[in-house]
Amino acid sequence: MLIVGLVIAALVGPLWVWRNIEDPSVQRYGIGSAVAVLGAAVTPIAMGQCGFAENTSSVDHLFAWGLMVGGGWFALAIMKAVFDRVDGKTQAGSSMAGEIRTRGFRLGWWVPWVLLSPTLIILIVFLYVPAVSTFTLATKLTRLGAPKSIDVCFGNFTELLITNPFQLVAYPLIAIALVYGANYWSNHSTPGSTSRRFADIATPIAALSVFVALYAIFSPGGGGQVAYRPVYVTTIIISVGIVATGMIGGLAIAYLAFRQIGGGGVYRTLLIWPYAISPAVAGLLFFMIFDPSAGIFTYTMDNLFGVQVPNYRESAILAQLSIILASSWKIIGYNILFYLAGLQTVSTDQIEAALLDGASAWQRFTKIVLPALSPITFFLLVTNLTYAFFEVYATIDFMTKGAPAGKTSVAIYEIIRIGVNNGDLGRGAAQSVLLFLAVIGITLWQFKTSGERVSYGGS
Repeated sequence: MLIVGLVIAALVGPLWVWRNIEDPSVQRYGIGSAVAVLGAAVTPIAMGQCGFAENTSSVDHLFAWGLMVGGGWFALAIMKAVFDRVDGKTQAGSSMAGEIRTRGFRLGWWVPWVLLSPTLIILIVFLYVPAVSTFTLATKLTRLGAPKSIDVCFGNFTELLITNPFQLVAYPLIAIALVYGANYWSNHSTPGSTSRRFADIATPIAALSVFVALYAIFSPGGGGQVAYRPVYVTTIIISVGIVATGMIGGLAIAYLAFRQIGGGGVYRTLLIWPYAISPAVAGLLFFMIFDPSAGIFTYTMDNLFGVQVPNYRESAILAQLSIILASSWKIIGYNILFYLAGLQTVSTDQIEAALLDGASAWQRFTKIVLPALSPITFFLLVTNLTYAFFEVYATIDFMTKGAPAGKTSVAIYEIIRIGVNNGDLGRGAAQSVLLFLAVIGITLWQFKTSGERVSYGGS
């Protein structure tokens, strides 16, 4: 299998050069073939060809092939950058390419690197080395405190997925085809036409198909597989709820607080301060509010209104809503801060002109304010998603501990529960790698889709 993959890489390399390099020569065709082979061979050699071993499954082979494709593509991309530099299409920054001159002093090219060295050392020691260690740990069966570990290759990853290799490949490919098809339809239809309206409807549906495909490829459990599909669903529900509630609520409060009122500065400061609280404290506060036996909310509803509030930890919907509410309250101050800053950049002339033209308050908000805030909204979308994926563990741990029946156990909570609490470092590392790749994929998708609709000033 490895030889077949390397042969395919040797054939694809020249084809890639032909498609991406202007005026390719025979020498560059040969370089492209060699680079593609080297890039594809890195991961199998580094992992001892474990993905193609005799006792591995078809899903393991898919992982190995995927890494070979990724390695070959990355190597070819680097080769293209080098060719573009040689051909003079790109130039290095002058500050890095030669001497730096400043008022009679001459500084060598190495000075910026010396000045950056403290930051680079910190990044290498505390970010890049742990990241590589996590990838390595994800391929092992090891427990916290155990003296030895066993290489399991992709076993910690494949147990999270369905065992049918055909479905594992088909579902994502169908979703990708739907996304590209909807985009092609939208780009090649006339604005305002019936076809364009249908294309606008098909685009979000195609985007949702990606999440459906991911749902389909994760394992529901049983047969030695880990039930990761419920974790995926819970993560999507809680993350979307946190982002939507935090951003919509933050924008609404910021829009109201932006009005000129007496003591407005103090009022806005009080709105922002929840962001300074840690997620653990937020979880503790809302635990004290919603606690079924001694919570403030429960006591108030019972004694003042005669309403018996059910135990939120016994209901999946109430437990998820409580986590969304607590986490949104924690992040809403951050959103208010940025939206207040963004509202100061909205053109008052445009608002006054729209007011004179008879535009309603809602029309002024949707047609003038929202487009002006699109850069900040895009930025907050990325940061809020990052918060929802990575920083809700303490809130969940204080309020529900993943209950009831794992309905509030999101991906980050599951990683810490398995890797730290249960001491299964290999499985925890594999799930953390999966979450890391998911966040990167969603972020790139946002830059590709939402980023294209962002309007910066008059551009």
